[in-house]
Amino acid sequence: MAGFARETMALAILLLAILACSAELQRFESPAKPDGSLSILIVGDWGRKGQFNQSQVATQMGRIGEELDIDFVVSTGDNFYEDGLTGVDDKAFEESFTNIYTSKSLQTQWYSVLGNHDYRGDVLAQLSPVLRNIDGRWLCLRNFILNAEIVDFFFVDTTPLVESYWTNPEDHHYDWREVAPRENYIPNLLKDLDAALKESTAPWKIVVGHHTMRSVSEHGDTPELLAFLLPVLKDNGVDLYVNGHDHCLEHISSKDSPIQYLTSGGGSKAWRGVFTPNSDKLRFFHDGQGFMSLQLTVAAANIVFYDVFGQELYRWSVTKSLRAAE
Repeated sequence: MAGFARETMALAILLLAILACSAELQRFESPAKPDGSLSILIVGDWGRKGQFNQSQVATQMGRIGEELDIDFVVSTGDNFYEDGLTGVDDKAFEESFTNIYTSKSLQTQWYSVLGNHDYRGDVLAQLSPVLRNIDGRWLCLRNFILNAEIVDFFFVDTTPLVESYWTNPEDHHYDWREVAPRENYIPNLLKDLDAALKESTAPWKIVVGHHTMRSVSEHGDTPELLAFLLPVLKDNGVDLYVNGHDHCLEHISSKDSPIQYLTSGGGSKAWRGVFTPNSDKLRFFHDGQGFMSLQLTVAAANIVFYDVFGQELYRWSVTKSLRAAE
């Protein structure tokens, strides 16, 4: 803990010392519906060539997606197991994505972040426009912004923040091309994200990353995200932090800010059998497979978690005026 504290202090000092401007986050746009609303599905930790109920979850996503007339899909990472893609010609891309998410409602844009398993392969392949030529739905970048009129989504590549992947990779190889050194990546990312959040005028601000901020499941909280990323989110009035990594469905409310922590990591292999409470307010936990929907208007957000059979497990809503609905 002392070493982590020293590293945290050093990185904080480095962040304050950076004077040169870093590159702006790339921006994309997706229009809201004519009535100003938005409907999306969110799924994570899925890419297993249809195994471990990935195909069943995909089928139910298609059904719910049609009911909600979704505008796009968000993937919270770990897109291809166990070790990412071997290259742009890896058939796992089609076997785990194109050939699985075949429902009509899912033939829309997918916005994806990378997970730690994706870093164990050829990361640049997932980021390559070659994959978009194979399947035009696919868009995966490290850090970017999606403006959907009533909401700005900030997609963040959280894997490089986690120290153990650098210092104790065990038997795994992590592809740090275009990221290393870590001590530069973190302050540059935080600076760019902070600037982008401050510039946002959207009613809703949602940050999407792979790793958990707060979780009661197997991986638990991610200390580096709490130390580096969470202060930026709190300072800029972020409404939701959405992640995968833990193979479950969760909703945890912060006790010292309006931020809601939402885990949607049940896209395939799940049922970890781990439950470790933390100090924030746990509203919902499902140790199993499934996915999440998010419906937004300028004044309200509605969140629903579904299981592998497409059954509604939990529903929660929040308004901008009330900030929370019990």
